[in-house]
Amino acid sequence: MSTAGNPAIAHPGLVTVSVMLATIMQAVDTTIANVALPHMQSAMGATQDQISWVLTSYIVAAAIFMLLTGYLSARLGRKRLFMWSVVGFTIASMLCGAAQSLTQLVAFRLLQGVFGACLVPLSQAVLLDSHPRERHASAMALWGVGVMVGPILGPTLGGWLTEHLSWRWVFYINLPVGILAWLGLAAFVQETPLDRGRRFDGLGFGLLVLAIGAFQMMLDRGESQGWFESVEIVVEALLAALALYLFVVHMFTHDRPFIEPRLFTDRNYSVGLLLMFFMGAILFSTMALLPPFLHGLLGYPVIDVGTLLVPRGVGTMAAMFAVGRIGPRIDLRWQILLGMALTALAMHEMTQFSLDTSTWDITRTGIVQGLGLGFVFVPLSTVAFSTLAPHFRNEGAALFSLIRNIGASIGISAMVALLAQNTQAGHAALAEFIHPFSLALRQAVEVGAHDLSSAAGLQKLDAEVGRQAAMLAYLQDFRLMMWVALLGIPWIALLRKPASPLSAAGSPALAD
Repeated sequence: MSTAGNPAIAHPGLVTVSVMLATIMQAVDTTIANVALPHMQSAMGATQDQISWVLTSYIVAAAIFMLLTGYLSARLGRKRLFMWSVVGFTIASMLCGAAQSLTQLVAFRLLQGVFGACLVPLSQAVLLDSHPRERHASAMALWGVGVMVGPILGPTLGGWLTEHLSWRWVFYINLPVGILAWLGLAAFVQETPLDRGRRFDGLGFGLLVLAIGAFQMMLDRGESQGWFESVEIVVEALLAALALYLFVVHMFTHDRPFIEPRLFTDRNYSVGLLLMFFMGAILFSTMALLPPFLHGLLGYPVIDVGTLLVPRGVGTMAAMFAVGRIGPRIDLRWQILLGMALTALAMHEMTQFSLDTSTWDITRTGIVQGLGLGFVFVPLSTVAFSTLAPHFRNEGAALFSLIRNIGASIGISAMVALLAQNTQAGHAALAEFIHPFSLALRQAVEVGAHDLSSAAGLQKLDAEVGRQAAMLAYLQDFRLMMWVALLGIPWIALLRKPASPLSAAGSPALAD
């Protein structure tokens, strides 16, 4: 988005602060609730797969409604839309904090996602319009750090708030931030011209919402309902498939479809979508699995769990700054390859975790994964948009964000479902070794490690079997994410090298 010809913007520094407050507020909220999930689960009386809806409902809503940003901005005005989005997001956050049941909490998180959907793309546009072209690189570097590091540092803030106040404050904290952002937007951001004649493909949007929503419900409820043994899951799967089919047909036959099919004829862009899907799944699934792993299984206090997740953000920031410096000199495809390899390496190292894993091992793997994510995100955005026709960039950027968030939602749901399923299977398998003829068990009884003569002793033994089964289940999830990262590497070979060096920070992928 160029600022050529635009009048000078007053107080660009204050505009940047206001915009980044809104951006970071939205980005942090994608993961700030992760550490507090066990406390929410206890307060709401929910199962592990049910409480994961608190994460996926927000991500899915934000992903879907993000695509409406361009249309709503044209019809309502960018400043007006931005301000109302901040107001709605802040009110929805307060409602989340005051929720008295799981149903209320999930509903309010959906509402939070709907209002938060526009904040990131609008912040991109405002930052670009508020700075001259020669400062676009630094403005977008700041924006990129907020978008990528926010979700990684969210659990740290969530852990501190949960430990010292309560889980409800992971939502209440948005009130002062939202007020400051709204005041800054009202005072310093300029309004854009309206386009009352812009048309909206309501049928296409509705079919896409139905397809994604039904598919997400299938993933979220599949484990508890026995998957395709349940009529509900079968109906949701069929509904998702039918809605997706009708959406694709509509997309290719409508004169102005919700998503332009010619986007997918660009090879770089199509491959970029696939790789971004993989990275979204890996990033957000990891951030959803690690808090319960560290707190529930390894016994770290909630506040320490948040601290142990900080190295991922540090690694991501370091990689992004490195990309900004080396981007023009090293083929971006090699940077993406390095990032994917580092991500796969980190996940492989995590498959070596045990119940005795040290703090250093957790920190080290976090830094490596953070470096990997940082080396993928900005170079991939640059390459994906380098060959895309300029008039497709706005729509392409929204779809790029949608795919990343859908990957995150599907990844979280799949990993949580597999975790529950593999924990049950592991418990059943390990329980077969608990019998009077087990030499290891007899030795444990002889040294006083276990007591089989009392109900309390049997409960303790069963709990230990459950811990070991859960540990194995987490390792299986980490291994699967490693294979997802490795699966993405061959696709890099299909990317074309950009015709001319592009600044990673000024990528059109970051423009609204």
